[in-house]
Amino acid sequence: MLKSLSILGYVGMVSGLVGLAVMRALFSLSPFVILPQFAAVLLLVWARVVFGRRSFHAAANPTAGGLVTCGPYRYIRHPIYTSVCLFAGAAIAGHFSWQAGICGGVVLGGTLLRMRCEEILVTAHYPEYTQYAAGTWRMIPYVY
Repeated sequence: MLKSLSILGYVGMVSGLVGLAVMRALFSLSPFVILPQFAAVLLLVWARVVFGRRSFHAAANPTAGGLVTCGPYRYIRHPIYTSVCLFAGAAIAGHFSWQAGICGGVVLGGTLLRMRCEEILVTAHYPEYTQYAAGTWRMIPYVY
């Protein structure tokens, strides 16, 4: 059930981003959009490099090799999902409309659903995740 829900979250994230792209609201020439989107890409690349050669699965699926708790994972548990939300949030701010807001809500909702499923599955696979989670933030330090 959790893996199915995580796929639904993944589809939501991708659908929201595709919706923004179709509306031509994903990118902007404004530095107020470019700067946070550039930071989001840097965070995503940093997290992906630190995560290593482990594969990404459409369904949340804990990978072998232990928990990754260094790099951006030292501060936030979900830096890749954070980068997706930051990228989409900047796009929405640069092209604000109710349609863009709906797409952003779909991205955020899908991300939150996926994170929750992933955390349950990772905790079952790695019991030490509970201690790690107690000392880190999900997405935004000191906020969430």
